[in-house]
Amino acid sequence: MPRVKLQRFTDNASRPDIIEPGKPEYEQLGGRWRTDFFAAPHPLTLEVGCGKGEYTVGLAQRHPGRNFLGLDIKGERIWRGSTRAAEMGLTNVGFVRMRAEALAAQFGPGELDEIWITFPDPRPRDRDIKRRLTSPRFLGLYEQLLTPGGLLHLKTDNEGLFEFTLETLAARSGATVERFTRDLYSETDPEFTEAQAIQTNFEGKYRAIGVPIKYVQFRLT
Repeated sequence: MPRVKLQRFTDNASRPDIIEPGKPEYEQLGGRWRTDFFAAPHPLTLEVGCGKGEYTVGLAQRHPGRNFLGLDIKGERIWRGSTRAAEMGLTNVGFVRMRAEALAAQFGPGELDEIWITFPDPRPRDRDIKRRLTSPRFLGLYEQLLTPGGLLHLKTDNEGLFEFTLETLAARSGATVERFTRDLYSETDPEFTEAQAIQTNFEGKYRAIGVPIKYVQFRLT
């Protein structure tokens, strides 16, 4: 393993804003993130599959009166997000290294107020439907962990995943789509401003080659 990557893993082990397997807190924070991890018990937003943390950190900067967590399985990616947050002096943001499938083991019922899913792997093969982050399996997990009426957002460049998500929500009892668009940055309605306000490097590359960004905001109760 390259020396730089090893050093970053060592950094992660000592950073209080990163929760990962091997740290005592990893098994202890479920249901207590607001009170035991963050400095203030503000509403809690989770980004599932945060990558390098650009979106998590961007949201934390925009909303100092809320708390934000970025979830990803890749330690090097989380290191980048943690580093960016520290450079910006943010105290309302943290990161947890784990797989999304284990969400229920890490968060208590109704603990989350909002969830962002930003540019997830579209899992295009039919046999991978259950692994899509907007599959019925994952929607059931999110519903357990969100406060009643909590918001969810999906941003994606992938048309197949976007249409799959809309179809899945239409078939789900109690799901409510509040707004959606197949070309986010062509929208002038201020209701889309929050989704337009942060643009990741990955997102910028797709926009540069003319791929429209899709977005849907919904609730599950």
